[in-house]
Amino acid sequence: MLILFAVIHAFIIVTVFINAAWLRRRGGAPPARPTLPSLTVIVPARNEDANLQRLLPSMLAQRYPSAEFLVYDDASEDGTAEVVRRHADPRLRLLRGEGPPPGWVGKVHALAEATKEARGEVLLFLDADAELLRPDALERLVSHWAALPDPAVLTGLPHLTGGGLLVVSAIPFAFLATAPVPLLRRTRWSAAAVLNGQCWMIAREAYERWQPHRANATEVVEDLAIGRYLSRRGVTVQTRDLQDDVAVRMYGSLGEAWHGLRKNMYPAAGGGSLLIAGLVLALFTAVYLVPPFLSPWFLVSLYVMKGATDRAARLPPWVTLFAPLTMLLVAALVVDSAVAHWTGTARWKGRIVARLS
Repeated sequence: MLILFAVIHAFIIVTVFINAAWLRRRGGAPPARPTLPSLTVIVPARNEDANLQRLLPSMLAQRYPSAEFLVYDDASEDGTAEVVRRHADPRLRLLRGEGPPPGWVGKVHALAEATKEARGEVLLFLDADAELLRPDALERLVSHWAALPDPAVLTGLPHLTGGGLLVVSAIPFAFLATAPVPLLRRTRWSAAAVLNGQCWMIAREAYERWQPHRANATEVVEDLAIGRYLSRRGVTVQTRDLQDDVAVRMYGSLGEAWHGLRKNMYPAAGGGSLLIAGLVLALFTAVYLVPPFLSPWFLVSLYVMKGATDRAARLPPWVTLFAPLTMLLVAALVVDSAVAHWTGTARWKGRIVARLS
């Protein structure tokens, strides 16, 4: 048994370093572009007045030659609309919605509706808790996207900030430690097409052809479903290190992070299947929680793999210090998320988002 655990941990460590090196090579300066296509940035916003006060100034400071910014106010109950109006700019438009109809998840519906108003040749979907870190961020993102084979989606790992990093750090860990992405991509396996809904870009023509939001209207974790959906249709989903260009402040505290990720963990772990989620949880427990009790070397290997993913995600060292606690919290969060979905109590932004299947 110890030998089996040792082999598994060695595989994960190698995978982490392969993925981190692969991601690092896909960051940095993009190829120069003599001309840039027109761009529409679409931001879904429900009760996002605080986050928009960071995002909007960073968007309006962009020097992109032909860009428009659409903020879709999804029946907010706070000052979201007022914040948008205060940032008056001819490039910025406020769209108002009344909430999702039956059969739609709120964010998915908001983005599907907002795209109907888009004028740009390229669409960038950006979460309201994001922030553009430099005035040429949009130019760099579009240049990276334009260098990809057509049709393609550009997505990636932004710089994660804010509170609740003990559990938020599990997001880059899951991406970097699960499987060697460079090898999986060569298989064209759709499950390897990881799309991050916080920031992704696609040609409007390709979006209108496949309508990824409409095709995944009921998905709580819509980005994973959309990535696989587009990959099955021959779209290249390219992941890059976007940390020099985009930051995302997901949550303000551990409690807020728990509440936010609670809606996602069960669907992400099992796709809505209790059996698959149970198997994923059992495997997670066997790989990350049990071995450190069998030998201190497994605790060392846990710190190595978690430390490598934390450095790749530019997270502070104290996050790595509590790596065993992060693993325990993730396991508990999966259980809590499953209970919330199966009791119909999973909520976000005042809406039930429970998925029962």
